[in-house]
Amino acid sequence: MPTAIVLGAGMVGSVIAADLARDFEVTVADDRPASLERVARRADVLTERVDLSDPDTIKKTIAPFDIVCGALASHLGFNALRAVIEAGKPYADISFMPENALDLHDLALANNVTAVVDCGVAPGMSNLLAARSASQMSPCRNIEIYVGGLPKARNWPFQYKAGFAPADVIEEYTRPARLVEHGRTVIREALSEPELVDFPGIGTLEAVNTDGLRSIADTMDAPFMKEKTLRYPGHYELMRVFRDTGLFSKDPIDVRGVKVRPLDVLSTLMFPKWTYEDAEPDLTVMRIVADGDIDGAPTRHAWDLLDVLDPTTGFTSMSRTTAFPCAVIARKILDGSIAQTGVLPPEKLGHDATLVDTVLAELRERNIRYRFTQSAPPA
Repeated sequence: MPTAIVLGAGMVGSVIAADLARDFEVTVADDRPASLERVARRADVLTERVDLSDPDTIKKTIAPFDIVCGALASHLGFNALRAVIEAGKPYADISFMPENALDLHDLALANNVTAVVDCGVAPGMSNLLAARSASQMSPCRNIEIYVGGLPKARNWPFQYKAGFAPADVIEEYTRPARLVEHGRTVIREALSEPELVDFPGIGTLEAVNTDGLRSIADTMDAPFMKEKTLRYPGHYELMRVFRDTGLFSKDPIDVRGVKVRPLDVLSTLMFPKWTYEDAEPDLTVMRIVADGDIDGAPTRHAWDLLDVLDPTTGFTSMSRTTAFPCAVIARKILDGSIAQTGVLPPEKLGHDATLVDTVLAELRERNIRYRFTQSAPPA
């Protein structure tokens, strides 16, 4: 039986481990005992307490395994990716690292390593499906991605809970957003250019600019591309107030002679209110749009996802929709379906219709369904 190790025992890492445990011997590594205990209760896996901030420790830990999956917080992602590549291990990773993973492409080539990064839901499936549609168009003129993870119940004051590490949510809200306009990369402030978008089964959501294009901005050839994150209307206004007040700042301030970071105070007070209760329903909504010409005819492709918590397993929608693509990709690396070496964002795989169809079929088996439509673009 093949062996796999999952780096990170959080909400997503635990679901990756549970999925792989169906046909792998799985070990989960983390430095948080409570998280390791929880994942051991959810799946037939081994656990190992490991300091995943130390690259040498990572290399020693992963040495016996056939495949490595990464589900680490963003600030740990890049160094972990480097360590896995230097160890010569294949890797499927969902860490939302702020660094450019493609900077390690040559290192991966030199070590004959296949490392698929950003292989969750968005980034992840958004990249894969946008590239699949773009590869059928000549030219592709426009790519739009709208995505959000939300609590099913909309409650004041935040109208939001975090389906992944809350600190990474704040990172989304502060990191400048890259868009492509007229073939050039432009920078917009995070949470800028709000627009209201209607989604069947949910209603009206608010979309703002976030840095979700990531590698797509450099690797895909379309003159217009953007990614926006979805929330219930009202949430972003509160977040902009917090940000503009300085509460997202990491710079220490003096409070009655004590140095504190505003973000630490906000996180201590707010993050517990952003935490889901056990079996509390959440949902994931995504729409990927690609506009271009097919056989000379203006055409629009749209991929729509609406997913909710699985009441049988208790897996949240955000953990399912993020973890399952990573687990599927890990299997495809190991069975040779993905044979390219280097650091590969998912859009580099989108031209392979067989692979994309296989990934979609695997997700349907897990009750995650992307609905595809083709139409003429709006006038």
